[in-house]
Amino acid sequence: MKGFGKSFKYVPTGQNPLDPSKRNSIWRQKKPNVGQKLVNRLVTLTKFTQTDMTTLAKADVDLVVISLYPFEKHFLSRRILGWKGLTDLLVNLAAGISQKRIDHVLRHRDYFQDLLDELNYYKQLDNQVVKIDGIFYTYRLVSSFAEIETNRGLSVGNKRIINLVTSIEGAHVLNTGLEMDQDTADPDEVMENLAAIKSWEHRPLFMTFAHHFYNELCGHAPSISLSLIKENQIRGLDADFTPLGLKVLKEMLNEQSGARILIDVKHMSIASRQTYYQLLDQEYPNEDIPIVASHGAVNGWRSLTDQRSDYPNRTQWFNPVSINFSDREVVRIARSNGLLGIQLDERRIGNKKAVKASKRFWPNKRKQLNRKALLVWRQIEHMAEVLDHNDLFAWGIQCIGSDFDGIVDPINGLWTATNIKDLEEELLNHANDYLAR
Repeated sequence: MKGFGKSFKYVPTGQNPLDPSKRNSIWRQKKPNVGQKLVNRLVTLTKFTQTDMTTLAKADVDLVVISLYPFEKHFLSRRILGWKGLTDLLVNLAAGISQKRIDHVLRHRDYFQDLLDELNYYKQLDNQVVKIDGIFYTYRLVSSFAEIETNRGLSVGNKRIINLVTSIEGAHVLNTGLEMDQDTADPDEVMENLAAIKSWEHRPLFMTFAHHFYNELCGHAPSISLSLIKENQIRGLDADFTPLGLKVLKEMLNEQSGARILIDVKHMSIASRQTYYQLLDQEYPNEDIPIVASHGAVNGWRSLTDQRSDYPNRTQWFNPVSINFSDREVVRIARSNGLLGIQLDERRIGNKKAVKASKRFWPNKRKQLNRKALLVWRQIEHMAEVLDHNDLFAWGIQCIGSDFDGIVDPINGLWTATNIKDLEEELLNHANDYLAR
């Protein structure tokens, strides 16, 4: 999101130069310095890149899911303290996308075109080569696992390929939810836009159906902590699907009009998730439709409607909010052969008690990382225990859904993709301790 956002500072906009020194290049790496880390610790602003291509290359990443996200107008569209520029400033500080990008978001009337522009930004350097530390890197947008296997076979010696799988964050990309207080969606336009996406060469693997604001398709869960913008989230909060939303949902799952686009249930309200799960049970009972929760965490609740916990010793560390996932949802995801990506965001992965405990000072860096990794391990362990209790394979749905380069407050110490290796090492230590009990 940051590279594309910076591209609006230049004419023409949307350009993705191959030169990693250019601010609008997807290859530009902006490492977190001591001052930026301190700012993040104090006010949760992330003013460095986390998953630019250079960082991914140096982290030895060969497969990543990219999120195409037309930035939502309603982060910006209400005056605060009589000054509209205050929201612009706050969002620019939080997202690091440039004032010119914010101006464009406020002006445009077409989320779908904005989506196409971002996709084109990635396409410009598809299969173009950059030399980093003596190694030749390229990234390729992929459409199948067969392509990934082929690219892995070609990644040898000093030639490396990073595979990019596309996803979309927010069904507002179909050009809905343009106004905060009234419906604007044209149903015919919405369905035409969806048909176009299903015909893409690099069709998204999944689409996050809801996001931060009302999209005229389904309700969303509370997700914004900044009190100055919370009011913008009220419309559609905790609501259910609309008739148009159900039509879009069924068309995404319709295999007669092209390969399915899976539904990502992150950000959906409780009512919307209940409706979707019921729809799967009633209308698709014998079909293989994995449930995706792309970036989230568990809350320890028994179910969406029962906030009691069967594991109080563990759930004392979790964040008990509806945007996180209940035990029954964990079981449902596993039975569907789905995935739950663990979000590396301090606002989601644990409650205040857990996050505070992870920040205790340790003079040894490895001990510090071990405490940070414990936040992630608790998520992995809880899912494993819940699944094992339900006679399911315990380790099949847990993965990393970092949300890096989104509007994210990263776990301190796990700043960028280069720290994933550190996380891996400490998770193995926690796993060994668990197995030794």
